[in-house]
Amino acid sequence: MKTLFTDNEIKYIGSQLQPHWIYKNFNIQGDAIVAFCGECDVRLSEMVDIEDVINNEPIYSKYMLSFITEQFNVELVEGVFRQRLLICVIKEALENRGFTVKRDGDDLFINNKKLSVSIATKSLTSVLIHTGLNILSDGAPIPVSALKSDLNIEDIKDFALEIMEKYSNEIDDIKLASTKVRGV
Repeated sequence: MKTLFTDNEIKYIGSQLQPHWIYKNFNIQGDAIVAFCGECDVRLSEMVDIEDVINNEPIYSKYMLSFITEQFNVELVEGVFRQRLLICVIKEALENRGFTVKRDGDDLFINNKKLSVSIATKSLTSVLIHTGLNILSDGAPIPVSALKSDLNIEDIKDFALEIMEKYSNEIDDIKLASTKVRGV
């Protein structure tokens, strides 16, 4: 799986969760994960999560680290497993830094405050995942925890690169592991 962190700030509005967005914007073809920082403002009209739409819960963060991954030849249930794997990779990276992190499905919490948003969906050609981590906590519509303002993680780029490398290695290793066993 290919990885990329872009230094260009991108406002995540939900429309980026579409097939070939990574290919069209970064010329990376195939399975990939990209990360970027910027404001997050997902209106109900762009929401993929029907539960959030029903509950009238748009998503907003003044400054967020976003990961978008597109993976091909994957069904939605496997995509949700991969989404949960990404969340677990993030949780593990934070715990290795000494933080106590609670995971509830695809949500991460620190001190009972939400750190993340995440969704997995299926397009005609791929599975798409967006996971966002608050960098700053001010301006959020609910109590949130944040990488910089609460956890004092200053080098967001290095943190993102670590997450993407570990996630990519896990996906590649899973694929490789499936080739070394004989059928029974």
